[in-house]
Amino acid sequence: MLTKEFLVIASIVVSILMVIVVNLVRLRNTKKPAVAKKIILPPIFMATGGSMFILPMFRPTLLELISSVVMGMLFSVILIKTSKFEIRENKIYLLRSKLFLAALISLVALRMIGKIVLAETIHIDPAQMSGIFFILAFSMILPWRISMYIEFRRLKKQLDKV
Repeated sequence: MLTKEFLVIASIVVSILMVIVVNLVRLRNTKKPAVAKKIILPPIFMATGGSMFILPMFRPTLLELISSVVMGMLFSVILIKTSKFEIRENKIYLLRSKLFLAALISLVALRMIGKIVLAETIHIDPAQMSGIFFILAFSMILPWRISMYIEFRRLKKQLDKV
């Protein structure tokens, strides 16, 4: 059986890899015109991870659920503030932001610290902790992507008028 420490360390390694991948994808996306599909699809793909809650061991308590959603929504504000679009050559582009990388690293660091603190002090089961942090991440990504889509549609309407 995998130890609690191993699972925490593995989740930290995966989080670091995700930061690298997200940043590389983001940099690539600033060079191409934005399209609605690429804004909408990530939360839809991520939503499939919700199937983990079929198994009781992943389900958080009501307080953990509410806390995760609230924290995720608060963290989403940082992502929303660092994600802006601009119109160039009659196309919509995602603006490159150095603050986005700093924000992303900070958010992942906060999540890692949270996992370590929860694992050491509250002794939450690793499976349940996975559920909690999935909810936190989804609650962060969904409002961020909705905000991006709204901004994209606003600029698209502006372009269509021209």
